[in-house]
Amino acid sequence: MKIKFDIRKISKMTAIVLALGTVIATTGCGENKPKTDGEPQYEEIRKYTGFFGSNGSNMSDDNEIRNIIAVQTGAMCVEDKVSGESDETKVVSDMIASGNYPDFVSPDASNYQRMVKAGAFIPIDSYWDDYPNLKNYFTEEEWDRIREEDGHIYIVPQFSNCYMQDTSTYHNDEAFWIQVKVLEWAGYPEIETLDEYFNLIEEYIKANPTDQNGEPYIGYEILANDSMFFSLDNPPMFLDGYPNDGCCIVNPETLQAEDYNLSPTAEKWFRKLNEEYKKGIVDKDCFLMTTEQYYEKLATGRVLGMTDQYWNFNNSVKNLSSDCTYIPLGPVIEEGIEEHYHSRTAFNGSTGVGITVSCTDPEGAVKFLNDLLSPEILTLRFWGVEGVDYTVGEDGIFYQTDEQRVQWRDTDYAKNHICLYSYFPYYWGMDQDGINAYCSSYQPQEFYKTLSEDVKKCFDAYGVRTYVEMLNDAPDNPDWYPMWSYSSTLTGETEAGNVMNEIEQAKHEYLPQLVMAEDFDSLWNEYTEYYSNIDSQVYFDELTAEVRRRMGK
Repeated sequence: MKIKFDIRKISKMTAIVLALGTVIATTGCGENKPKTDGEPQYEEIRKYTGFFGSNGSNMSDDNEIRNIIAVQTGAMCVEDKVSGESDETKVVSDMIASGNYPDFVSPDASNYQRMVKAGAFIPIDSYWDDYPNLKNYFTEEEWDRIREEDGHIYIVPQFSNCYMQDTSTYHNDEAFWIQVKVLEWAGYPEIETLDEYFNLIEEYIKANPTDQNGEPYIGYEILANDSMFFSLDNPPMFLDGYPNDGCCIVNPETLQAEDYNLSPTAEKWFRKLNEEYKKGIVDKDCFLMTTEQYYEKLATGRVLGMTDQYWNFNNSVKNLSSDCTYIPLGPVIEEGIEEHYHSRTAFNGSTGVGITVSCTDPEGAVKFLNDLLSPEILTLRFWGVEGVDYTVGEDGIFYQTDEQRVQWRDTDYAKNHICLYSYFPYYWGMDQDGINAYCSSYQPQEFYKTLSEDVKKCFDAYGVRTYVEMLNDAPDNPDWYPMWSYSSTLTGETEAGNVMNEIEQAKHEYLPQLVMAEDFDSLWNEYTEYYSNIDSQVYFDELTAEVRRRMGK
């Protein structure tokens, strides 16, 4: 059966019903009918497939907004997500070996480079001249930062474009997190240093050793396995007041990329973890966990604190009671250092979403990317259906009724109704209307309404209104930032890449041992000697050259 209709001339809820009945064709087989009155009309929908390295859940097969978007654009993508770097690498290896790919792939940086070398992606810039939303998504200078040596562009970075202004309410990056009930118990203290952070956890456990079910609290958890290591590895950078360049700290005066792995602060950081491990504050099983087991522990509500990036753990704690909500803190190694945990959205050209050579309709796939960036579709992706998911006031400001707010945040409703297409390109910041934030979570008045009383009390005590305000205001990013977007592209085929791998191997071997060591000083000396035998300067010279290239020096 073929259904022909104009979605903009019927009610929103009727659109959902009709969309669910639309005939879905296989990729490249759908016939796009010409527009007869300036509105989109399609008899069949092109169906694309996509693989995305993400720990998010997949949408239901009959997701309502995905089908509405399909009616408006003539296309849809069935997403397949995988959690964990090793799982993703296996899937990508299988793809490369077979030469068979989904239509869209968004890999991590190292797998992207492997796919480019395997000739897995089509050059997007060969198709985009008729698709201005996509072509103008970045400036020419920004596109040039991701051109490959052959002059072509093979990916679209999804998370690097902020429209008008940053409206962040959540701190999506790394921090030292602590449950709100711990702060309330202590009278909402100011936590400035690493010692103060751990002292607070120690004192809370001394007074409250178990939760309401009689289960012992875990004071501090660490995720540090082959796929996730940053929570153990890079805190010395933050503790010294530097932003998240990841692989190094950059001296803003000399534009020199410097190594923090053996810094005095690194020694103090691992010594502190060793002390807390011996006290039983750090989870004894932390280095035996898989990533999924880490998420499962957080989901119990027993973990009082950890260092992590919000995007990595937020899905696992959504069902916790409100007093277990994690609040970001930005401790430094000693008083007088200004913390820099929060940074503005940075351009990351190390990976993105690309269209593969297996796609039988590459022009249609480029059109789909373009259409997903249209103002109407962006609002539909991140706000939903007007009158169903949000309401528009007389002043043009979007808001949600109590019912809409609860409904939008319901897990089952999200799976069956909401379609963010979050691994396709979009704009952070403001909605394209220039009045509203790009999504309800970043709309100031809507955000505060969603907070629990526990979090509101905490924010009121600290004189803030958002999670971001719990940390220092972020200055503008320097042109080199972030350096991890470069280091993540290095491979073992280069001298710098080989040295980077040697450094990573040394850290994976020694850092967990340092936390658990009976004799910390002896093992630190051994680690220092081992690390010093690596020609690490080759790697940091390469990073320095990239810093200066980005700064135009």
